[in-house]
Amino acid sequence: MTDDQPSAVALSWSGGKDSALALWVLGREHGIAPSALITTVTDTYDRVSMHGVRRSLLALQAGAVGVPLVEIEIPVGCTNEVYEQRMAEALASEPLLSVDAVAFGDLFLEDIRSYREGRLATLGKRGCFPLWHRDTTRLAREFIAAGFEAIIVCLDPAKLDRSFAGRRFDDQLLAELPAGVDPCGENGEFHTFVYAGPILSAPIALQVGETVERDGFVFTDLAPPTLPRLA
Repeated sequence: MTDDQPSAVALSWSGGKDSALALWVLGREHGIAPSALITTVTDTYDRVSMHGVRRSLLALQAGAVGVPLVEIEIPVGCTNEVYEQRMAEALASEPLLSVDAVAFGDLFLEDIRSYREGRLATLGKRGCFPLWHRDTTRLAREFIAAGFEAIIVCLDPAKLDRSFAGRRFDDQLLAELPAGVDPCGENGEFHTFVYAGPILSAPIALQVGETVERDGFVFTDLAPPTLPRLA
């Protein structure tokens, strides 16, 4: 973030801890309240892309956050070209047309930041990165100490043992992460779903379902208590 703060911001929203922390920091440290949350959803699965979280839980989460949600649908096996086209269409339409910046929870991957900034520039917008270059060990501990609660919903078994899937993101988990695994999962080791914390008006009730492996990743299913678990 710089002194040249944008007048209207949307936040890239996965439902995980980094986007939740970005929202928290935007408000606490910069006085910015995003006008919208942007989430990509895989249409066939009806779930948050990559994270595998049910759309119904995403809606409950956005409602508890109190910020309008913009869902961008992408197909299974989405190509980069299709992704960029659909994102550009969304950013060129209301409610995103009015924003001049999109915030991200990225931490230190320079290539991803450069890609985001380049794509946004072609649309006359810019990126902002409220968590950029913060120490990830300290950030993970701050997340827990602030009262956030999250569950690992997706992991890469080539980087982290599948036994971590479905576990709460807490101090014990941090202590047990193998050497070389980033505490915030910034290298794609794992993804989380935030169900409680200072940015939510109330905790989200959920049940933990089965853990399965699909397309080289391990997913733990979460569902509202009124919905059946994934078979």
